[in-house]
Amino acid sequence: MSMSDPIADMLARIRNGQHAARRTILCPWSTHKVNILDVLKEEGFIRGYSIIDLDNNKKDIKIELKYNDGEGVIKEMSRISKPGRRQYFASNDVPSFHNGLGVVIISTPNGVMTDHNARQQKVGGEAICRVF
Repeated sequence: MSMSDPIADMLARIRNGQHAARRTILCPWSTHKVNILDVLKEEGFIRGYSIIDLDNNKKDIKIELKYNDGEGVIKEMSRISKPGRRQYFASNDVPSFHNGLGVVIISTPNGVMTDHNARQQKVGGEAICRVF
């Protein structure tokens, strides 16, 4: 059975892993997920990730979660654009989150990036999720 929203599944795995105080979690691999994880790593929300090859010509992503004084670095993480309702923003309408302290991850023609990078490059796109 196929998943209707693999990005939301990855975000839920990260939230659940931090709630259970796991050091690492696994999720199925995709290029789009790797691009999102690159942004999360650059912004300091995760330690890193590695790609694991499986037997049946498939891959998994091993995500290393980040903690500060025993508490998860990610306080809030939610999906914005969903399969039933995609949300796109023009370059001058890119939303901010928690007055710029949080990050909105946006998929643009120039790649997956944060809201402040999208504003600097004056590009819009699909808002994927927000992280604080």
